[in-house]
Amino acid sequence: MAATVLAAPGTAAAAGNTPPARPLVKDLQTGSKACAAGEDARPYVAEPPKLSAVLYDPDRTQVSGEFEVWWTDTEGAEQRRTYTTTAKLSGTPFTLQLPSDIPPATVVSWRVRANDGTATSPWSSAGEDGSACEFVYDDVNPEKAALSSPEYPQPQDVFWVDGVGVYGHFTMDSPSDDVVAYTYGFIGGPYGTVRAQQAGGAVTIPFLPLASGPQRLTVRAIDRAGRSSGQSAYEFNVKSGHAPVAQWKLADPAGTTSAAAETGTAARAGSGVTFAGAAPDGTGLTSTAHLDGGDQAFLTPDAPAVDTHGTFAVSAWVRPERTDRDMAVVSQGAGSTGAGLGLRRGDEGPVWSFTVAGQEVSGGAPETGEWAHVLGLYDAETGLAQLYVNGHETGTKTKAEPTRTTDAFRIGQGSGLSAWQGDIGDVRAYDRVVVPAEATELGYRKPKSLGHWSLETASAGASPEQSGRAPLKLGAGATVYRVPDSSCLPELDPDCPVVPLPLVGDGHLQLDGERGYAATEQPVVDTSDSFTIGAVVRLADAEPAHPMTVLSQAGEHTDAFKVRYQPSEHAWQLVMPVKDERGAAETVVSQIESADGGEGQGHRLAVVYDDATDQVKLYLDGIAGTSATADFPDGWHSSGPLQVGRGHTADGWGEYLHGDVDEVQAYAGALRDRDITGLGWGTDPCLC
Repeated sequence: MAATVLAAPGTAAAAGNTPPARPLVKDLQTGSKACAAGEDARPYVAEPPKLSAVLYDPDRTQVSGEFEVWWTDTEGAEQRRTYTTTAKLSGTPFTLQLPSDIPPATVVSWRVRANDGTATSPWSSAGEDGSACEFVYDDVNPEKAALSSPEYPQPQDVFWVDGVGVYGHFTMDSPSDDVVAYTYGFIGGPYGTVRAQQAGGAVTIPFLPLASGPQRLTVRAIDRAGRSSGQSAYEFNVKSGHAPVAQWKLADPAGTTSAAAETGTAARAGSGVTFAGAAPDGTGLTSTAHLDGGDQAFLTPDAPAVDTHGTFAVSAWVRPERTDRDMAVVSQGAGSTGAGLGLRRGDEGPVWSFTVAGQEVSGGAPETGEWAHVLGLYDAETGLAQLYVNGHETGTKTKAEPTRTTDAFRIGQGSGLSAWQGDIGDVRAYDRVVVPAEATELGYRKPKSLGHWSLETASAGASPEQSGRAPLKLGAGATVYRVPDSSCLPELDPDCPVVPLPLVGDGHLQLDGERGYAATEQPVVDTSDSFTIGAVVRLADAEPAHPMTVLSQAGEHTDAFKVRYQPSEHAWQLVMPVKDERGAAETVVSQIESADGGEGQGHRLAVVYDDATDQVKLYLDGIAGTSATADFPDGWHSSGPLQVGRGHTADGWGEYLHGDVDEVQAYAGALRDRDITGLGWGTDPCLC
């Protein structure tokens, strides 16, 4: 039986042919923007757009697209155009690039229908759910944005402005009423795009200076068509971060009853406080205060030190005598108005804690008898509290909403916490953000040189240390190589023999790979604390037959650390057993590198153990990647001397190095990345 097909009005359908389906509004686009109409919805475009639609035919035959475009011209007359595309398969996108004479600043409407060669579909604007699409072609760029900041005026107003850690607020405002967003960038970042609440509205963004010096903000206004203005620039000069609003070094003489203030008011001391205690090495502090943990273990200026409703930071150097109870370092107020920095017993062990308005951020691993620098920061601009331990951010930033408190600032006491038992020094309170670089510097302990063996000479079987400390004694098979004296010059006399130069300077240590080594008589580095040790090494063999150790320092049963070349891995390795036991588990990090084969200037190797971050790193020529970095939470004390050219094996001493060693340098403390690059050049790096 023949089927009867009802064609849509205005169409014709042959028997057996089904007309194409009406295009759906959701399948239509004006350029990259969805079909829309109306004052608040229609898209604005920066150039005559490409119209697109997906057209369907139930018979799955080829169809063409008929696009109709219309607008009202400046004289009030309607202009209408029709465009037809070539036929394509049903279900595929159909596109039409509108010509360049589409009028700007005019509402242009369009619709589309499908034609299968026999019948046409209804227009996409037909039906209750149909709609014409609209757009406005904008051919004018917006005007540049005017820029201003109350906190950071430009140099012609005030040349240097305070400063690092103090937020500025920068307003961007273009005279063009169609601007909807601004792109911006500061030197070194951040960079971004911010949208106005309404077209033509101004936008204000915060900016936190992280470093002092000249700064520049560049901005472009973006209108609703996506057109960009020219670039506006705003230059200003940032001063260094201002000093704490209160600071007590707690380096007062023994017997005093109050702590002098570097800034702020002197702090009255309870009877549980004694002065002239030990200070952390490498910090510049000469002494600290000891608090006995009792009711009178506190210091206070009897007034607030920070505004807990605004941005503030508190910090101190601390050394706990115990970690089995919650203890306060500093506090001001309690509960929803309070802030406190201290030590807390965590579920998995003790942690450092910073609490603001009852919200806590915690991290790190306090250790009895070990110095740490702790810093708590509340940023009122972001509403986040964060914690730094030994200059490194730890824990998870926490949202808090503190209110202002008029309670006195207290050192060593806090609400709900026991009094501090241990040492405290250099307590600081800030009314600004302490930026990451400052936090790192505050928690930095300058390493101390323990030895520098340049291996230039040897006398009586030993090579001296540069400062007259313990020499490296040379075992059998170890010699110091120096260029032999010669009366001829190779560049003038072709018969003059060419001799190899030392790795660094006038000499280096040569090891025979069989029994050659050099060693001190006593340990050099304390392997239970932060240390750094480095050397310049060149392997004599291109394909070593066995592992070879260049540096080690032993405990009773094994090496606390060992730096060796492992030929099976073609890599330098740092091996650190987790305890002083034969067969103990080992932490191993490595750096891939081919053996030298006696050629070249060797490689600069360095080991850094940072007890503050519980990490070890192996540097190769100044670089330590992720494969050369590992967690190492519990360094243990080794009692054996420093060994150059050998390490412990199951049978005693072994892994003898066949090659050359120069510039052995050792430090108490963890050198920073920028300091490591100064090792191995004949001088000590500047630990600035």
